[in-house]
Amino acid sequence: MAILVTCGPSFEPIDQVRRLTNFSTGELGVLLAEALSAAGHDVICLKGTGATFRDPAQSVRKIAFATNDDLQRELETLSRQEKIGAVFHTAALCDFKVVSATSNSGARLDAAKIPSRIDSITLVLEPALKVISGLRPLFPGARIVGWKYELVGKQSDAVEKAQRQIKENHIKACVVNGDAYGDGYGFCTAQGVQHHSTTKTELCAFLVEWLKKA
Repeated sequence: MAILVTCGPSFEPIDQVRRLTNFSTGELGVLLAEALSAAGHDVICLKGTGATFRDPAQSVRKIAFATNDDLQRELETLSRQEKIGAVFHTAALCDFKVVSATSNSGARLDAAKIPSRIDSITLVLEPALKVISGLRPLFPGARIVGWKYELVGKQSDAVEKAQRQIKENHIKACVVNGDAYGDGYGFCTAQGVQHHSTTKTELCAFLVEWLKKA
């Protein structure tokens, strides 16, 4: 089966030197891509250029991306070239992008490198492209699994957000983690948490087995 795994962070530029980004090493996605490849699948790993974890093994095809739009273009190309059976969307993508930067006097700052001696800068942000919302149209027959990383609230709140992601984006399941969920990883379907994994390695092994039955 041909499988896509996205991992690592995207970024959105402020100028040609500075950027907005999310914290993500890309480790989980790389480990999952390798586990799926070891199980005999043809795996393509789309890895953010800002990821600090090593690249996947040579048995995994790697494609680099920078911004949300870059990733979207790569996915669109793959949807035309490959018959994708599953997508694991572990990437930590930016929620916002920069519309404009202005000084405290209201002057627009559009230099390749905004001068560092400016006293203050105001950034205007707008929502960035939501890649997950376009996965089902691109891969209508694939088993798609999203990710939800939540820091605030109770475990039930995190699970509810995972269920909402599943419903709104017409995907098969969602993995939820973060302080709100607690230790480990919850594998959620529309019916709630179906499996709990303590470690990344355990989660990867579970997802490989789940794919056989899904």
